[in-house]
Amino acid sequence: MAKKDELESVSSLDKTSKKTAGKSKEKKTVKKKKRITKKPKGIIHKNIGIPVKNPKKSCDDGNCPFHGSLSIRGQILEGKVVKTKMIKSAVVVRERLHYLPKYERYERRRSTHSVHNPPCLGVKPGDMVKFAECRPISKTKSFVIIERRESK
Repeated sequence: MAKKDELESVSSLDKTSKKTAGKSKEKKTVKKKKRITKKPKGIIHKNIGIPVKNPKKSCDDGNCPFHGSLSIRGQILEGKVVKTKMIKSAVVVRERLHYLPKYERYERRRSTHSVHNPPCLGVKPGDMVKFAECRPISKTKSFVIIERRESK
């Protein structure tokens, strides 16, 4: 009988020591302060290295030079938007005058470019735009619209 009493007292000591051990661990742990990250007010625009107006809206397009990872390089051209029926694409027409020395006159020439149209710019047909060269986005698109001008 004495052995049973001793075993019971030892087992009860083990239980209390486990409880106290757990409590002591709780006391030792220090609660970490939560870091509150403040989001900046307004829309964040990436500097594309060209002095143009930043768009007023934000977008989640990966091929946007302002909000995505698309870099600009090469030519910077201007033209008039003719079509925007493709998704995130537009057709821009550039008109120029070419001199013919034989007739001492100018002729009008035009060229069309398929360009990427970021949703944050909100370009519509008839708008004058500034577009820049970038890496090939698809088979025909190697330019992206970077600024919307007043439509004439």
